Amino acid sequence: MNMFANFHLAPEALTHHAPVLLVLVPFLMATATVFAPNGRFAWGMALLTSAFTVWMAWALGADVAREGVVSYHMGGWAPPLGIEFRVDGLNTLIVILISFMALMSALFAQPAVAREIKAEKQPLFYTAYQICLAGLMGMSLTGDAFNLFVFLEISSISTYVLVALGATRDRRALTAAFNYLIMGTIGASFFVIGVGFLYAATGTLNMADIAERLNGLHDSRVVQAGFAFIIVGLGLKAAMFPLHQWLPSAYAYAPSFVTVFLSATATKAAFYALARFIFTVFDPSWDFVVASLNYVLAPAACLAILFCSFQAIFQLDVRRVLAYSSVAQVGYMLLGLSVGTAAGLSAGMFHLANHALLKGALFMAVGAAALGANVWKVSHFKGAGKKAPLTFAAFTIAGLSLMGVPLTAGFLSKWRLLEAVMINDWWWAALVIGASSFLAFFYVGRILQAVYFMEPDEGAPEIKEAPLVILFALWVLAGLNIFFGVNPSIPLGLAEAGAHAVLGIDLGGVQ
Repeated sequence: MNMFANFHLAPEALTHHAPVLLVLVPFLMATATVFAPNGRFAWGMALLTSAFTVWMAWALGADVAREGVVSYHMGGWAPPLGIEFRVDGLNTLIVILISFMALMSALFAQPAVAREIKAEKQPLFYTAYQICLAGLMGMSLTGDAFNLFVFLEISSISTYVLVALGATRDRRALTAAFNYLIMGTIGASFFVIGVGFLYAATGTLNMADIAERLNGLHDSRVVQAGFAFIIVGLGLKAAMFPLHQWLPSAYAYAPSFVTVFLSATATKAAFYALARFIFTVFDPSWDFVVASLNYVLAPAACLAILFCSFQAIFQLDVRRVLAYSSVAQVGYMLLGLSVGTAAGLSAGMFHLANHALLKGALFMAVGAAALGANVWKVSHFKGAGKKAPLTFAAFTIAGLSLMGVPLTAGFLSKWRLLEAVMINDWWWAALVIGASSFLAFFYVGRILQAVYFMEPDEGAPEIKEAPLVILFALWVLAGLNIFFGVNPSIPLGLAEAGAHAVLGIDLGGVQ
């Protein structure tokens, strides 16, 4: 984080208001996009919004590096009575990551949305996207527990709409969206009930104030019930095993752009909220929190890593292979979090960032290949490496990162995770990490075998190289998987700063 402290990336007035601008501008632009005359104009507005959030996110990150915690309150009411946006090392990484992946997704969107969404619906489609972006930003920035619920619902409702719009291409998107809606509503209900328990115990909704008032209340059954409800609610949103059933179909049948965007952002924001509550609202040293981490979250994480990796091996649809892989990767992040230490938390956040980059690239390459040929099954990708060498070279790099091959970002975050679990003598977790990487060789290797070592079937759809705008975004993501595999200073520094912000432990890593 310190590397950004000397940079003033925006005028002081803009930087001061960056927390609220990151939410307000996407909302206002979404409203204006409704009146866009056509899809291309709406795409331009969405792209502009995404670029603005990247600018403000980095400016805010530099401000946090200089000032420490940034507290932005509105309406002339100071927290805990007033509404607060609170930014520290933990959510800086998430805000930067979501804004950056939103920009990369927006670059991918123009050719993909033009093909998959009816022209008259495209302005509304981009409107829903920007509302979703605003909701995710709000989730990441808010310092109030109830407002986190509000932003969670804003992002979720717009997401249900975005997934359902995939029905133009595949009618199964409607059932996937309905399933997502039901599961998402259950998760949100659990979360808001948990917040209600905390309000009953403390009389406040400001998360920093809740944390202060919870001191001495860790034996309260009301507090413990609130903790359980919040973990289940946010766990469902983060696709925590076994609450992940909504994810494979939602990712598989949503429009390609939606899959790219959601796979890199939505579960990450929910995972951040989970970490925020466990490490800053509650105390990871309390007995019931330790028991939950050791006997609930850690086993769930290991089961997710193994079970979903096995499921990925036997899927015929490439999107479902990657979707089950995503649930397994959430298991990696959750395993880091369940260690309950600064090393574990930073490893989990580091893997979260790397997973967003690599899974965004994988879904982007698959979506690009399907633009002209409507190919989704593994068998459809036979010989694709010859027909679209640039697209599938980037896919290969991201796939190697997913497997954890050295000199890729995925390898470094898995290694950090391995170190974190071994510090706690969790040798069984280390075995799970090793076994899962072995399984990843099978399900990624199966796709790469079809791409490079098999001839296409007679009459198979013709796969073409991705358009230039997609190749640019795809290779930025693939390049970052290599660059961060050699020099991880930015994502690792941000992850370690997050652990330092909530646990006060300096890991002595990259600054």
